Amino acid sequence: MDRPLLSLRTTLVFLLALLVGAAAGGLAALAGEGAPRSLLAGLGAAGLAVPFFDRLIDADADADADGGRAGRRDRSGAGTGRGEGRG
Repeated sequence: MDRPLLSLRTTLVFLLALLVGAAAGGLAALAGEGAPRSLLAGLGAAGLAVPFFDRLIDADADADADGGRAGRRDRSGAGTGRGEGRG
């Protein structure tokens, strides 16, 4: 097999989600919640962390691809209709 099972980006996203879930579950356990509630808190946090880190890492990749111009253009409101045609 020549290629890896998961890409480096996917592995990083899952690893960060696992760390977030473990931290949330650990904090819930320290707060006095039972094991089932701590597990559910960890799973919920990990589930929400996957799309968060996916977008976060994807945004950096898009900015690097065009030298960071897309990120600045999107934040400035260009193409949204704000301020166009006014002089």
